Amino acid sequence: MTVLTPKFGMGASVLRTEDDTFITGKGRYTDDIAPAGALHGYVVRSPIAKGRFRIGSLDAARSAPGVHLVLTGEDTKHLRDLVTSGMPKQPDGTTPPSRDIPILCRDRVQYVGDAVAFIVADTRALAQDAAELIEIDYEDEKPAIGTAAALKEGAPLVWPELGSNEAFRYHVGDKEKTDAAFAKADRVVKVSFINNRLVANYMEPRSIIGEWRAGEDRFVLTTGSQGVHHMQGVLSNIFGIPKKQLRVITPDVGGGFGTKNFVYREHALVLEAAKRLGRPVKWTCDRNEHFLTDSQGRDNFVTAEMALDASGRFLGMRVEILSNLGAYVHQFGPYIPTGGASMTTGVYDIQAIDVTVKGVYTNTCPVDAYRGAGRPEAAFLIEKLVEECARQLKMPREEIRRRNFIKPEQFPYRTPTGRLYDLCEFDGHMTLAMERAGWASFEERLEESKKRGRMRGIGMSTYIEACAFPGSEPAHLTLNADGTVTLAIGTQTNGQGHATAYAQLIAEKLNLDITKIRLHQGDTDVLESGGGTGGSRSVPIGGVSAARAGEDLAEKIRKIAAEELEAAPADIELVNGTARIVGTDRSMDFAEIAKAAKNPDDLKGFGNFTQEEPTYPNGTHICEVEIDPETGKTDIVAYTVVDDFGATVNPILLAGQIHGGVAQGIGQALAEEAVYSEDGQLVTATFMDYQMPRADLLPFFHFETRNVPSTTNALGMKGAGEAGTVGSTPAVLNAVVDALYRAYGISHIEMPATPQRIWQAIAQARSAS
Repeated sequence: MTVLTPKFGMGASVLRTEDDTFITGKGRYTDDIAPAGALHGYVVRSPIAKGRFRIGSLDAARSAPGVHLVLTGEDTKHLRDLVTSGMPKQPDGTTPPSRDIPILCRDRVQYVGDAVAFIVADTRALAQDAAELIEIDYEDEKPAIGTAAALKEGAPLVWPELGSNEAFRYHVGDKEKTDAAFAKADRVVKVSFINNRLVANYMEPRSIIGEWRAGEDRFVLTTGSQGVHHMQGVLSNIFGIPKKQLRVITPDVGGGFGTKNFVYREHALVLEAAKRLGRPVKWTCDRNEHFLTDSQGRDNFVTAEMALDASGRFLGMRVEILSNLGAYVHQFGPYIPTGGASMTTGVYDIQAIDVTVKGVYTNTCPVDAYRGAGRPEAAFLIEKLVEECARQLKMPREEIRRRNFIKPEQFPYRTPTGRLYDLCEFDGHMTLAMERAGWASFEERLEESKKRGRMRGIGMSTYIEACAFPGSEPAHLTLNADGTVTLAIGTQTNGQGHATAYAQLIAEKLNLDITKIRLHQGDTDVLESGGGTGGSRSVPIGGVSAARAGEDLAEKIRKIAAEELEAAPADIELVNGTARIVGTDRSMDFAEIAKAAKNPDDLKGFGNFTQEEPTYPNGTHICEVEIDPETGKTDIVAYTVVDDFGATVNPILLAGQIHGGVAQGIGQALAEEAVYSEDGQLVTATFMDYQMPRADLLPFFHFETRNVPSTTNALGMKGAGEAGTVGSTPAVLNAVVDALYRAYGISHIEMPATPQRIWQAIAQARSAS
């Protein structure tokens, strides 16, 4: 048996096969779809952050021009609430109660944007006009705002019946062992900081089409998502129906970042309305609604301490994380800070750790997974603390890291939080990144900046994250009548380039041009199950399954060809869409093989890889900045990344993922922040108020890999989709603080380090000197 190496297999820099569709405007997103007779929905939302409300007469709204339906909480009380995936077990062994999200509020609202009513009309504009005719009396109450402030004595209670705004308490580590480490420490270093709240702001706002197909006795939901099967499961539970009574379809998706992984109220509302009216109902989010109501990210208040000996060795860590959940417990909300806590020790050999996580209710939009989902928060925590340790010990930052890295001979390494790192070489990528970034010659560039009246700083982060969490992702291949091949898989591309990456892995097995390999995702009628996209799992897990499906199909193709050509399967080689006898010109193309198959199953390949342990991407980011002390403006003048991703499928796709992730990390460090006023209004609810990273904020990136293959992944991959965000935020903020400390002795500034915030810090330092 011979399989020749294809031109574009694993490791090749292949341009994305899907790009032509998108750059020529031929993409098909949910809002592009217009079913015949479709009506349009509009959600009436609370203008206050907390209080009781009463809806008056609905007659005027229901009789308004073009209006077909008005739903309130009373009309939807038969629908189950949006429930969390679970609450964590507390140190005392109890599991706290959740506060789930009603499809429509009944008598209370808990944040600005909470859903009060749903109007369906011929157009969105008519539905919005009708909303003005509904009389709603609100009894405004003082809200709980601010992660730390919500736990202070006397703070307003989001849920008074709970007696506290503490939603849960979670602990990981060994308190007694950590106390002993601190007792013998020569020095203790402490930091406190805010990990600022973010809005996802994908390019494509959410859009949903709900249909009731009476002839099929089932719903059909069309929407952008990160996985149709998760949505099918959650929504079938809300309606109390079998999964088979709900088909979910996802067309092209313009960005997800975790936030499109979830079911929202509007998904249930369009389906309920469609069944009542017997017509398709469409709802499309505007950008302001996205700011107000789509799950947000981060928002922690952190206090962390490191115990060190006289040589700078880390002996133990104490950490308290206050994690803002918002007004309700969102679907994966509690798992974000608790999962992140498991990565608190980062790349360092710290034997004693004591971490407490407190979930906090506030009268704000719910918080859930946002690119990295707890791992960026963990990396920022440890890397900020390590930088402060180096400053206080007056030790080179690279030296304190080298002194405390987990050494290659210690792998596999079990962290005190239970993570099992398989194989990494932290000093290797840090040293290479320092060489590429010109770390040793930084002082020369600093002097040049000083001559121009500028401050200069250089910052580093050495990170590790967990991804490709245990699980599987079955892949199904079919050889079509025209000789092309179709892959059906339950992941969901949101712009990552799945069609290209999967095609490369399959092409390597079939020796088939990647343009002949098609991808089918996003339809529960095509596949009964699928894990969706999140946690950088699609290629490390789904890609292995796709490759195995390619092997399975290749074997079946050789058997059919061997029978038709009267040869042994071992003598058949696959060459550019044909199967031929080695050393001869006797061959069949794949279309002929498809025609010759006696059983349809002979044209199907199946692969299923189960990941038993997470994979652990890691790397070093180095950022160099220049700051104008008179304006506080920061320019990133150089950015270097050296990552260990285990193995690379496509260097071009990989670089795109890293560039995008770094851009989001830079956005958090220097620009982005969701801000609520004391009365609970989101004052950053438009692009006029919420600063996104723009081209002039971003540098050219130097990116390369220094890969050490994973021992837990069949192809050695470690995952990369979120890594850029994990490593970038601490590197950027560390660079800013380095510049401020060198010039003014400022060792802390909160994110985002905006020009105004930097200018104020400098002004305070000048006045104090």
